[in-house]
Amino acid sequence: MKQKLLVAAIVGILSLAQAQAATLGNDNLTISGFGTLAAARSNTEDARFTRANQREGTAGTNTFGLDSNLGLQATYTINDKLSATTQILTRKTTGNSFTTELAWAFVKYKVTDEFAVRVGRVVVPSFLISDYQNVGYANTMMRPPIEMYGQNIIENADGVDVNWQHSFGDTNVTAQAVVGIARGKSYVGSNNTEPRYQAGTTGFAISAEHGPVTLRIAHVQAKVKSPEATSIRSFTDTIAAVGFPQLADDIGIAEAKRIAFTSVGLLADWNNIVVQAEYGMRRAKEPVYLTDTNGWYAMAGYRFGTVLPYYSHAKYEGKGSVIQAPAALARIPALNAGVRGLLAGGEQSSDTVGVRWDFAKSAALKVQVDRVKSGSTNGFLRDVTATGKGVTVVAAGVDFVF
Repeated sequence: MKQKLLVAAIVGILSLAQAQAATLGNDNLTISGFGTLAAARSNTEDARFTRANQREGTAGTNTFGLDSNLGLQATYTINDKLSATTQILTRKTTGNSFTTELAWAFVKYKVTDEFAVRVGRVVVPSFLISDYQNVGYANTMMRPPIEMYGQNIIENADGVDVNWQHSFGDTNVTAQAVVGIARGKSYVGSNNTEPRYQAGTTGFAISAEHGPVTLRIAHVQAKVKSPEATSIRSFTDTIAAVGFPQLADDIGIAEAKRIAFTSVGLLADWNNIVVQAEYGMRRAKEPVYLTDTNGWYAMAGYRFGTVLPYYSHAKYEGKGSVIQAPAALARIPALNAGVRGLLAGGEQSSDTVGVRWDFAKSAALKVQVDRVKSGSTNGFLRDVTATGKGVTVVAAGVDFVF
């Protein structure tokens, strides 16, 4: 029933957008949208495969919620310098059902042809494809590799960003800086909760485009707190109660902790050769239970007319926490094991093969197979009952824009 409702919603919004464009008759208003209608299934119930910060995913079941989404965007141009943009996005994230959220909502002032300021809700430029990671049609692969994109779940922030663009000969350079407050939910699989978080966020990204090649570097820092993270708070309360208050303070996230994320990425589309690669690392700047991580992926494909087969390899490594459990904790073996397990690094890798067929001007069919291997329970696979066992995920869907 939910899948039928999603299809009906897509058809309804497409019709509504066309009707609005026809009846408004206002050249200042632009309405556009995007979406993905896709099905996926994994080959085992021994582990659950999801997108970053997603609850349901797939664990030996057919699902439309892993990759399907629908976005609608409206931009109103007030004059040559001032405009306003809003984007809503419907998808499955931390909950069991599709929810609609405000992804973008900003007023833009164009100071000069090269310099612009946006105030409101903007996307945080953490990754190579942050601006369009939810637009399936704009991406070669069906979904961003979780080994890379699972390291930082902050997508947008309420605040201000500035954008500067300039051409140096044949090279176009774009710089972006953002400051604001990010708010959202994070899914915790251990107790199936969705604690809210808040993060004072600053960041920048610089990209250089030369012909078919784009190189981008980004750095984001956030002061993250989540008083609603009851599983962590319960654990730290126990640690403090048995005589280790400093360790409890170090692990906890009820008070803001500073975390940094840095990434570098490459895009190239040259003579039918398509390449995309990205490397990122998360580092805790203050003691916190979240481990330091490294993640990367590399994708290559070759375009045969409207058909593009591709292959990708991705890898994630948890480097462990900066927190050191005190030796005295060993006298409480169960608690000691729990602390060390929480602070231990994890690892995961995936190999992906897929094909994209642009069968229409604004639509593409994708079929993708992922083979995922997790070396520990601290990877991104959830509900793991057999550590080290591989998971195969088969997915097919249509991406479209309008």
